[in-house]
Amino acid sequence: MVDVELNKARFLKIYQDNIKREGADKLLEWLCSDRSDFFVAPASSKFHSAVLGGLCDHSLNVYDRAVELIENENKKDDSLFKNISAESIAISTLLHDLCKVNFYKVAQRNVKNEFGMWEKVDYYTVDEDLPYGHGEKSVYMISGFMRLTREEALAINWHMGGFDKRVIGGDYSISKAFSQFPFATLVHIADIMATYFDEDRE
Repeated sequence: MVDVELNKARFLKIYQDNIKREGADKLLEWLCSDRSDFFVAPASSKFHSAVLGGLCDHSLNVYDRAVELIENENKKDDSLFKNISAESIAISTLLHDLCKVNFYKVAQRNVKNEFGMWEKVDYYTVDEDLPYGHGEKSVYMISGFMRLTREEALAINWHMGGFDKRVIGGDYSISKAFSQFPFATLVHIADIMATYFDEDRE
């Protein structure tokens, strides 16, 4: 069960404590407005956190996993992440799935209940009004409010890793992105850990 209000309060605190970039306030204002369903949207239609508030919950889980991974890596003298700022971590994790805002809608379908009777049940369906892709759509949406560093943009763009439709279609750019920008690899790993270790799945 997701506590929508508790997650919203925690998201706002992490965001406001860490993200100070020009335009960040406008982005947060939009997220909190009635033009965005970020805090009540599911994280997926059925694969993980397909519940009210699942998107914010997932974003916080990815943030927590990334912070933990970087703290562990930074115990090593040769860590690749010593120059990654708290702001970059917050931006790249809390906002990596911004593409899912206003993306899912509630519909109904007939399902047989335990007594063999048909009844209408709610489920999430996709209603895409900006067919821009996934990670690249999040980058595009964030960039409408504030500038991203190259490292942040690539981490968000490729956070799906091998599940990205471009990769499935044969695009090998992700390999170079992960090689040149280790933070992108780490954000992908944090996303996978949150999805498979921390969240309910169908």
